[in-house]
Amino acid sequence: MATSGKRKRSCSSGILNLCQREVGFLSPRTFAHRAGASEVRLAQLGEGGQVAVKLLAEHDGAVHKVVIEPGSPHVFFSCGEDGLFDLRSKSSTKLFICRSFTSSIAYMSLVNLNAIAIDPRNPNFFAVAGADDYARVYDIRKYKWDGSTNYGYPYDCFCPPHLIDHTEGITGLAYSDTSELLASYINEFIYLFPKDQGLGSNPVAAFLELDSDSDDKSYVDATSLSPIDTNVRPGLRVYRGHRNRNTVKGVSFFGPNCEYVVSGSDCGRIFIWRKKDGELLRAMEGDKYVVNCIESHPYTTMIASSGMENDIKIWVPNTKEPAQTVNLDEVRIMNILVLCVCLS
Repeated sequence: MATSGKRKRSCSSGILNLCQREVGFLSPRTFAHRAGASEVRLAQLGEGGQVAVKLLAEHDGAVHKVVIEPGSPHVFFSCGEDGLFDLRSKSSTKLFICRSFTSSIAYMSLVNLNAIAIDPRNPNFFAVAGADDYARVYDIRKYKWDGSTNYGYPYDCFCPPHLIDHTEGITGLAYSDTSELLASYINEFIYLFPKDQGLGSNPVAAFLELDSDSDDKSYVDATSLSPIDTNVRPGLRVYRGHRNRNTVKGVSFFGPNCEYVVSGSDCGRIFIWRKKDGELLRAMEGDKYVVNCIESHPYTTMIASSGMENDIKIWVPNTKEPAQTVNLDEVRIMNILVLCVCLS
């Protein structure tokens, strides 16, 4: 399949942060987006092209992700300090603060969040992840809409057992149409978790149980794993070849039935893997520097990407304007070598 990229929107450096962020579709001519470091804004496009922008909320720190609740044109989530926004009342509610499972020191126990995703099959469940090992899944029905819930207790947690206490965190999450969960780890790879392979609401206890049942308690080098490695955990899939170190990288599914996995990279390329076996199919030049955001269109075969350049690129299958491809083996080897140096 040939793929082409076309520049759809450009912007000056003064609003570069806005254009590098993904834009969520709420209702006709209405968009929710992140602007600057900590603001969440609502933009409404008028008939004549005028744009009215309203500040909805401001996080105490950086806000890294905005997602729309499937099936609802009014509710969306942002993460940084987990805010829930209901556009019918034009108000915002802080749901809870995410805390570490291991640290008892108050200021060290806060987990800065980079990613949030909502399960399309059951929008009551959403996952968040950030500066620790776990992707946490929560049930929105257990939280108070008045913002009085101080601490979030997860419904389930996900992490490859060999990465527990061995990661720098997660930058990207995505749900498939069958509730599988993708997680992109810093200085590591992308992992796909089946719905029934979680560690439960108390992952520390679950890990100790797994560890006690294992004869080999040594750290597993992920560069030696096969794309589907049942020796680590049954059903766990690994996608590798990209590089996720310097910035917050998103990850996404692609295809009408989520047949592919896509991600940006520090090398400025877009990577596409086949989901079922982890084979790297294509690497395309997506940015002169870094590709950070990668979003699939919910209905058509289209990908939007952005990075450090002043534009958003739209990618569609097109044999007339084929995208520049690269040697997959060379890219894979180079990025794995860089990863090994970072881990050593």
